[in-house]
Amino acid sequence: MSEHRRKPPQSQGGGRAAARRGAQPPPYGRRAAPQRTANRSSAGPMGEESYGGRAEARRAAQRAAGGGGRRRAVPSHEGGSRAAARRAAAREPQQKRFIDYPRAGKVGLGRWVPSWKLIAGSCFFFFALILGAAGIALAFVEVPDQNKTAEAESNVFYWSDGTQMAATGGDVNRQIVPITSIPKSMQNAVISAENATFYDDSGISPVGIARAVFNMARGAETQSGSTITQQYVKNAMLSQEQTLTRKAKELFISIKVDSKLSKQEILEGYLNTAYYGRGAYGIQAAAQAYYNTDSDKLTASQSAFLSSVLKGPNFYDPAGGIGDNASKELNTQRAKERWAWTLGREVQTGAMSAAERSRILADGFPTPKDPKLAKGLSGQTGYLVETAQKYVLKQTDLKPDDLSKGGYQIRTTFDRKKTEALEKSVNASRKVYLDSKKREKDKFVQFGGASVDPKSGKIVALYGGEGYDQNHFNNNADTSGVPVGSTWKPYVLAAAMEYGTYKSDGEGISPQSKYNGNDKVVIKDRNGQPIPGPGGEPFRQKNEGEKRWGYITLEKAMEQSINSPFAQLGVDVGLGNVKEIAMDTGILEETMDRLNVSYSLGTSTPSAIRMADSYGTFATSGVHVEPYSVTKVEKEGQELEGFEPPKPKQALENNVANNVTKVLQNVIKNGTAQKARALNRFAAGKTGTTDENKSAWFVGYTKQLSTSIAMFRTDPESKKLLSMNGTGGFDSIHGGAIPTEIWTDYMRAALKDQPNKPFPAAEPIGDKVDQDGAPSPTPTAPSQSPSATPSVTPSRTPGGGKPSTSPSPSDTCGVFDPQCQTGGGTSDGGTTTGSDGGSTASSSPSEPGGGNGNGGNGNGGLFGGPTSREE
Repeated sequence: MSEHRRKPPQSQGGGRAAARRGAQPPPYGRRAAPQRTANRSSAGPMGEESYGGRAEARRAAQRAAGGGGRRRAVPSHEGGSRAAARRAAAREPQQKRFIDYPRAGKVGLGRWVPSWKLIAGSCFFFFALILGAAGIALAFVEVPDQNKTAEAESNVFYWSDGTQMAATGGDVNRQIVPITSIPKSMQNAVISAENATFYDDSGISPVGIARAVFNMARGAETQSGSTITQQYVKNAMLSQEQTLTRKAKELFISIKVDSKLSKQEILEGYLNTAYYGRGAYGIQAAAQAYYNTDSDKLTASQSAFLSSVLKGPNFYDPAGGIGDNASKELNTQRAKERWAWTLGREVQTGAMSAAERSRILADGFPTPKDPKLAKGLSGQTGYLVETAQKYVLKQTDLKPDDLSKGGYQIRTTFDRKKTEALEKSVNASRKVYLDSKKREKDKFVQFGGASVDPKSGKIVALYGGEGYDQNHFNNNADTSGVPVGSTWKPYVLAAAMEYGTYKSDGEGISPQSKYNGNDKVVIKDRNGQPIPGPGGEPFRQKNEGEKRWGYITLEKAMEQSINSPFAQLGVDVGLGNVKEIAMDTGILEETMDRLNVSYSLGTSTPSAIRMADSYGTFATSGVHVEPYSVTKVEKEGQELEGFEPPKPKQALENNVANNVTKVLQNVIKNGTAQKARALNRFAAGKTGTTDENKSAWFVGYTKQLSTSIAMFRTDPESKKLLSMNGTGGFDSIHGGAIPTEIWTDYMRAALKDQPNKPFPAAEPIGDKVDQDGAPSPTPTAPSQSPSATPSVTPSRTPGGGKPSTSPSPSDTCGVFDPQCQTGGGTSDGGTTTGSDGGSTASSSPSEPGGGNGNGGNGNGGLFGGPTSREE
């Protein structure tokens, strides 16, 4: 071929076509492969590197454009080329962006690390955004008008049938007064106690707000720490909910208030809108409610007290409040401490001289007058409302002051007819037996009672006392401090049937097992060794009288309420097991005495509500339901959560509960509760009496209703229990007398027109496991037998010897079971004279551990803790 027709040599890229293909961008999403380095061994004569012509150029172009196939391993010299390409691309000029992120000109992790300019700019932007939002918020919020605040509503309580029972609150007790009518002493007291920097701060407390927000975020209780300005705003905003939204609104309004109003105007607004308790909003109403005077006549001492009440009226009003920790005694103690502390703060802030503080302290605490009776809370209504309020507080996050401000509709379990019947029965017995003008021992006698539906746990009736209108503010139905005596013995028997004794290897024993029922029997531990008494000698348990019963069945011992068999049985079963049975059936642990021999005989102090509910477990064959008093709560049309009926649980084996019922039926038929036979229904129950007749009980039940009645005397000053020997003109008062009569009269009315339902039959249970020393064969029955005819009136003769003066079990015993020095216990061993109680060597219930003896100021009402008021 001629030379002029020879094609020119191809370029290194394989020709123009290949070059064009190589210049084309790769398909979307694929990265172009770096240009392959030529093989130096194939260099031509001119030193140029050849790829082998067009074919090789096409393959090179395909490799450059390909990315969809399987990725091949890249040789190290190729990876270096790629990295160099990326670095070169990064150095090329880029189009500038408003926000350079990811960062241009960076590779790898460096692209995602923001620059300091970006960080600073972002912070500035968000700060400006917050300031703008705050400015808008401040522009739209309004300064509160104190004349439009404190618009209280009523709390309406309803009977179980839906009819209205009571309405509390609603009448706004408030009168706005100028700052000139608020004494300087009141201003100083509030500022010193709540916000010492009031005149210097900007109206808000950033630290306090941060703490509150943090606590709310983690679900903890918020703490006080707000300024007076913030408190004023919170009062004026009406809503007291603890939310971040409300806290934010409070912040903005506080800032605006501080900028618009003078400090004197803010202080005036706060003192005129604050809630002081007793339905009083503002200082003028508070001065009238607590001291029956005008605000401008308050003394420095009274001012210090009223500033203390602002910390929480429910817990600082000496008259008492709502809940387990707001008794009259506890509130008075807190109020006195806060009053003295406030005076000290005034000295520290320079608002008062030390000499003036000393003079005020020397004059003593400025005790307020008693509160006025709220409308509609006379008779039993006040106790019913209090019980319902305590349950609402227990089931919700509401605070007592929230309830005080009203607006709630509360539907209760209380049956109006049954409540009226219970009050009528108590008043009838009081009228027949007691005359405080005629007999000194008839003074200060009190009654408490409760009636519970055993199947549902509903509290259907209460008797709390003579009424708020009679200046009796202690709810005797829902308080502890009154030992229950021998009504505790069924728990010992149930424990023996459930757990057995140390001799039965954990198998339950029969109520036909025999124990020594004689008086002054030596109580022995499980090793057969006598338990030492107070002086080191063997302890002997006393009964009602000196009758020698010999070895008798536990059923007979329960029927006649004989102490010595149950004192020994409690040791043999294990007092811990007795305690567990009582707790499983609803008795609160905090109302129980320490474990010692006397424990089995009733030194514990549950409330009447708890005893009625607990015995209801026997009525339902061992199924227990917690007692409750409220079925529904609404506010502003919204139903509050937490008021579903309690769920039943199996607390005892069916046959254990049924056998206890069988034994307690015999107590009414042949024993110490024969007065209850007049009910003419299937019924079971147990009487109880304590030392020196300081308290007397009867707790009984049918299939439909379980009711407890307590009777006791209380010293109005010391709150200690007093003896009822001589009360009503009788030598002694026992559970089988007046309490059983009240129970029978009430149950007859409460169960009118209801069927007479029998209890389930009790199957034989356990083996007969007699106490050591029981003779065989069984000795003949004692010649003297109890009368089968019930007494008509309480016994006018003593049931036995004088009560022993041995010290309290809790004074001489440790917490161990039963190796301790003990004085005995309570008793109510029945006799043929109709008495069901008597003396023992136990302590006076007024001693610590023997029930506190405070006549209703112990630590275990319906929900635990003391009641809210004292007589």
